[in-house]
Amino acid sequence: MSKFYRKALSLALALATMLSLLAGCGDRSAGLGDSLGLDVDPAEVAMPLAEKATITGLTNFPASTESEPNNRTIFKRLEEQTNVHVEWTAIQNDQWGEKIKLEMSNAKTLPDFVFNAGFGEADLLKYGKQGVIIALEDYIDKYMPNLKKVFEEVPEYKAMCLDVDGHIWALPWIEQLGYRETAIQLLGNMPFINVAWLDFLGLDMPTTVDEFEQVLIAFRDNAAKLKAEFNIDGEIIPMSCIMNDGQQDPFILINGFGEGYGDPDTWKHLAVTDEGKVVSTATSEGFKKGAAWLHSLYEQDLIDVEAFTQDWNTYVAKGKSGRYGVCFSWDVANICNVIHDPSTQDANNLDDWDWQPLPMLKADTKGITPATASFTSGFQRGRCVVTAMAKNPALVCSWLDQMYAPIQSAQNNWGTYGEDDEFDIFRELGTNSDGEPMLYHADLGDKSPVEFRDAESVGGPLAVLNSYYGKYVTFPPDAQYRCDWVKDIYAPDCHAKYCLPNFFMSQEDTVTDSNLSADIGKRINEFKSRAVMEGFTDADWDQFQADLQAYKLDEYVALYQKYFDAYLAAQQ
Repeated sequence: MSKFYRKALSLALALATMLSLLAGCGDRSAGLGDSLGLDVDPAEVAMPLAEKATITGLTNFPASTESEPNNRTIFKRLEEQTNVHVEWTAIQNDQWGEKIKLEMSNAKTLPDFVFNAGFGEADLLKYGKQGVIIALEDYIDKYMPNLKKVFEEVPEYKAMCLDVDGHIWALPWIEQLGYRETAIQLLGNMPFINVAWLDFLGLDMPTTVDEFEQVLIAFRDNAAKLKAEFNIDGEIIPMSCIMNDGQQDPFILINGFGEGYGDPDTWKHLAVTDEGKVVSTATSEGFKKGAAWLHSLYEQDLIDVEAFTQDWNTYVAKGKSGRYGVCFSWDVANICNVIHDPSTQDANNLDDWDWQPLPMLKADTKGITPATASFTSGFQRGRCVVTAMAKNPALVCSWLDQMYAPIQSAQNNWGTYGEDDEFDIFRELGTNSDGEPMLYHADLGDKSPVEFRDAESVGGPLAVLNSYYGKYVTFPPDAQYRCDWVKDIYAPDCHAKYCLPNFFMSQEDTVTDSNLSADIGKRINEFKSRAVMEGFTDADWDQFQADLQAYKLDEYVALYQKYFDAYLAAQQ
């Protein structure tokens, strides 16, 4: 076959595919940022509707819970409040990943919207380009005042929803627990110290790297006394961790060295200066000094020899045996027994806990590098999409906007009140000091928050902002203690103006990012492990820096700089 005929055939096939898609979508050029459907008067679709209307949606549900969305109290109330009935198709959570791909591959059978889509950037760009979903930025401006208000209050969330062409392809899920330096996600690999050991040995909480080192030495040198006092079976381990394992990584400790850049993100190894410059943490003088200091601790038998090889189960098993003086985790209760004497200590009282967060340590400086996206935490951009099959996208968007009403968002996120079972996560819908409606959290008893969410929440697009607490809803009790730790212990030492947000990259740049980060991240992690275990010379450091450049570190940093600059510009 000649080049001419091959080219002609390719064009014919492409045209046939396009025509098929348009036919399946009612001859609409949807999903390409057009204004189709925007001619509807907002008053006609304002909630509640004057006349009953029906729309269609696709969602998922946890196994062993209610499979019919309309049987859930939240959706029953929504129908009463909006006069909109939703005909749902529901897929069990453990089947969602496979089945949603099949659903999205056949545009002709799609409902008006996908409620708990969970789409990533590549999915959104693909479906947008194919015309399977519609761009929402104009609909948000015209028909979604609740979401528009969220974007106005916290502009960075809108900036993170925009693709490189200025389109919003999906409605986000937002859950703030604290904000900026007080966000619960400020640091994931939180360091914890055994205060019961400190008290027994008559030691103060360390505040500098030198004091910390002396505390670890005291744990090591008094191992026999500690084992006898606390009835410990096994060898005392002054500090344990899992190198290069996210929340269990010890490099958060090096924030006090040099420029003050630790390594709170063990995937990207990036930070942002107060001047708005994206930098690699692994090239900083502080990183070099901090790695050398951690090696000195390892040489003194102060760091777990299994830190480079142990898995999560081993890490936890040793922690539950009471062998750690210092460890790292999102929540120390996952690793260690928080009390050692139930007869005199109450696990529900934080003052009785044997473990407390270790403050940021001072070396050359004192500060903390915020984790990536911690200032814009609790964010998923692909939570809900409106499909090209929606006959009245203005109506669909108006109904979906109800999810962003503060009282509604809190219920969608956590659960509701007035149930006929034992899963009321809110004891009531009361009033705040201004006499306005406010949700009050209930005492969960011996049940976990996850059980309540699975039983009664519906998820979907929503926004719970930090400003809502005390006005529309009480603060979730299960998150309160960690947020208090962040606010009281770490926020005062977080002086960073910026952190690296969650970027919506183009498809091409997503591939570039993936390829570069894989090689660069692997080399950085190799250096970290070897440096702590074996030490390194200036020549080793220079070779490490040369290797990073060979792996195109400058291109990697420039990529993130481009998107960071665009992110700032989008908020203007």
